[in-house]
Amino acid sequence: MKKILTYFLTFVVACLTQASTLVLEGKYQNKNVFVQNFFGNSGVGFCAQEIKVNGRITTDETNSSAFEIDLASLQLKFGDKVLIEITHKEGCMPKVLNPEDLKPKPSFEMVSMAVADNGLLKWTTKNESGSLPFIIEQFKWNKWVPIGEVNGVGSPDAHDYTFQVSMHSGENKYRVKQTGTGTFPKYSSAVTSLSSKEKPSYVVSKDGKGLQFSSETAYEIYDSYGIVVKKGFGNEIKIENLRRGKFYLCYDNVMTDFDKR
Repeated sequence: MKKILTYFLTFVVACLTQASTLVLEGKYQNKNVFVQNFFGNSGVGFCAQEIKVNGRITTDETNSSAFEIDLASLQLKFGDKVLIEITHKEGCMPKVLNPEDLKPKPSFEMVSMAVADNGLLKWTTKNESGSLPFIIEQFKWNKWVPIGEVNGVGSPDAHDYTFQVSMHSGENKYRVKQTGTGTFPKYSSAVTSLSSKEKPSYVVSKDGKGLQFSSETAYEIYDSYGIVVKKGFGNEIKIENLRRGKFYLCYDNVMTDFDKR
């Protein structure tokens, strides 16, 4: 009987001490993390039990309905990797109130940016706070059009990037941007380059089933509601599946329209 009682008490203690871990990863953005705590299922004691940051147990006080994980006291540098482990009781879950404050934000500073005659776009940045993609945009058809992405390194040092662009005739204008979680995009200034490329022309085929360009070009076709119905790159567009009516054609750096019959 004594052995059974001892086993039962050991089992109960083990159940009561079972724990899970809530994991949060990101980059240090000079902000602390705030946690809303709850009572455990038994109604005794709070849910969170222990906090680790990058493998080290912190001295943050978890015995309250809300507490702060003091990252500022850990001598972290802006942009350093942060791994937070919140050990908590089974059957309850602490709530991190500002997880977005560990996500990188667009903070790059543009050192230089230029586009060569062969269409190689080069730029150098510094002070990146985390790895975010650089989105390359080209201004054409009266709007900025995304044409590609390059992943940012994400550290404060200077970094060089390149991207091969496809130039249209006349003046070409480019910029890059980054967008972080819950933040406005950050844009570079635009750079321009003149191309000697000849402006292509187009004709509607005699059977009305396609458009032929005099040279390869990027293109978009919009219907009367402004919805893109065709998009691509080449010297021919099949339009036989389009309904009859007026459509708007964007190609090279030209905006025009045509009638599908």
